[in-house]
Amino acid sequence: MRNLPKLTVVGAGPGDVELITLKAINALKQADVVLYDALVNNDLLKYVNPNAEIIFVGKRRGCYRYQQEQINELIVARGHSHGHVVRLKGGDPFIFGRGAEEMEYAAKFGLQTDVVPGISSSLAVPAYQNIPLTKRGSSESFWVITGTTKKHQISSDVALAAKSNATVVILMGMGKLSEIIQLFQKEKKHDLPVAIIQNGTTPQEKIGIGTVNTIEQVVAKNKLSNPAIIVLGEVVKHRAELQLVQSQIKTNIAV
Repeated sequence: MRNLPKLTVVGAGPGDVELITLKAINALKQADVVLYDALVNNDLLKYVNPNAEIIFVGKRRGCYRYQQEQINELIVARGHSHGHVVRLKGGDPFIFGRGAEEMEYAAKFGLQTDVVPGISSSLAVPAYQNIPLTKRGSSESFWVITGTTKKHQISSDVALAAKSNATVVILMGMGKLSEIIQLFQKEKKHDLPVAIIQNGTTPQEKIGIGTVNTIEQVVAKNKLSNPAIIVLGEVVKHRAELQLVQSQIKTNIAV
């Protein structure tokens, strides 16, 4: 008997296959159809119901296998023809993941909807590099901002964030890096530490550390590109401070 039409939007986490929740894995096991994105670790597909249809609908800059409208229509069509559709999305589907839009569309066409939160790359990727988004004495809050809006422009929130003392995390911002840097320079934050982390939490992870004034040179030297996360703030220093403490301990043990 076919399941009732349903959409479950599932967060796959930032890339490390172990950073997915048990609830998410259970949803994959119960799926009749799984539509997954480009940033999803393919190893997660081994948890999918072996009888389910698996469809790649990933989008990369300049390469769209499916437009968003087509994905929406596919969700509804498969929901009515197969039953339970799981939409597997990188990170958390409610943080720049368009999960809410897909649920709204599916609900209009009679699908039940549910969401399984995921570990957001905005939190996990800096953490994997020992960069806390908040730290007593360094940062009391943080911003998470999309670098590029729907109109392919830099978000106006970046300029507001640059005026604050908060940690600023920018997703999908590599194409606007020069503009971002200029906004922080305008606020006289030339020496503010910056980290750029590419392919965070995966074996292909790369990182570049610099300041507002030097980070573009660091990016060029390390050949950093999307998918990457930009972190600006004093908390970036914690990584080096921790490494220094650890090296001192190793030296003392060796002596």
